[in-house]
Amino acid sequence: MSKEITDKIYMAFDEMSQRNTRPRRLIAERLVQLANSGHDFTTDDLWQELRAVEPKIGRATVFRSIEKLVDKELLDRIEFADGTHHYRVCGGNHHHHLTCTQCHRVVEVDLCLAPEQLNAIGDQTNFEIEGHSLSLFGRCEACRS
Repeated sequence: MSKEITDKIYMAFDEMSQRNTRPRRLIAERLVQLANSGHDFTTDDLWQELRAVEPKIGRATVFRSIEKLVDKELLDRIEFADGTHHYRVCGGNHHHHLTCTQCHRVVEVDLCLAPEQLNAIGDQTNFEIEGHSLSLFGRCEACRS
């Protein structure tokens, strides 16, 4: 993971509060580790991990922090076919995710709908499209074996 993403995570936390609290530092440090490993996570798993280090860390603090980073497009929310979701630090470049319906493996996909297709959808529905998210589901090679 690039130093740029690490800096953006810390900068986002600085913008969230004037105070650089221990819980926020712990959240940021763990997110940097997850970014470097490429692993996805749930907010509840993240909260439980952080509680092992800082028992008083609030669940709401973790959840608000994650949502703020999603809003800033530093984290992606990855939807699964069963309605659950995980988060991943992806680095801000536009892409989509393909998830395995069996093992929940996540693969980043750099393909996207062409602007002409998005414009056609907007024209057909009389919407001005401001953004999009595409979720792809299937079974990975290992799960098909």
